Amino acid sequence: MDEPGRPEPDRDVDERNPESVIRMYLSMLESRNLTDRWRAAEALGEIGDARAVQPLIRALRDDYAEVRWKAALSLGVVDGRVAVEPLIRTLGDEDPWVRTGAAQALGEIGDPRAVEPLIALLRDDKPRVRIAAARALGRIGNTRARDPLLRLENDPDAGVRVAVVRALGEIPTEREIPLA
Repeated sequence: MDEPGRPEPDRDVDERNPESVIRMYLSMLESRNLTDRWRAAEALGEIGDARAVQPLIRALRDDYAEVRWKAALSLGVVDGRVAVEPLIRTLGDEDPWVRTGAAQALGEIGDPRAVEPLIALLRDDKPRVRIAAARALGRIGNTRARDPLLRLENDPDAGVRVAVVRALGEIPTEREIPLA
């Protein structure tokens, strides 16, 4: 039984054929229907095919935050180096969920270019965004993040404080960094 709101695949799509499925979702990402675009952005991340990178990057500029959020999350799963700069720009999105998704994706990718923009995001008004930024910085593990994270140890939000402690545990200290 089909889910309500889930678009019917084209008649020509053989769901057992990965190529047909990818083409279907790439097409849905360009649909005028919000639900189609949202589901396509999510599915393309689950599939993880590199052909989805540029369409997902374009989806970061969608009119709807739900699509931008899913596109950002999916770019963290799909081949990520090309997506780093667009995701960094997305950290400035007006919607906190989109900023959160971009921070999560940058943490998954682990590119050091994201460290300074994520450090700046630690000052976001929304706790969920600060949590995502702290987690991403912990995953990246760059020592430049240590002092900015330490400044959040007394954040008014308990979730932020927990994320900071965990992130600090993932970042090596100078004594732990091999000199070789």
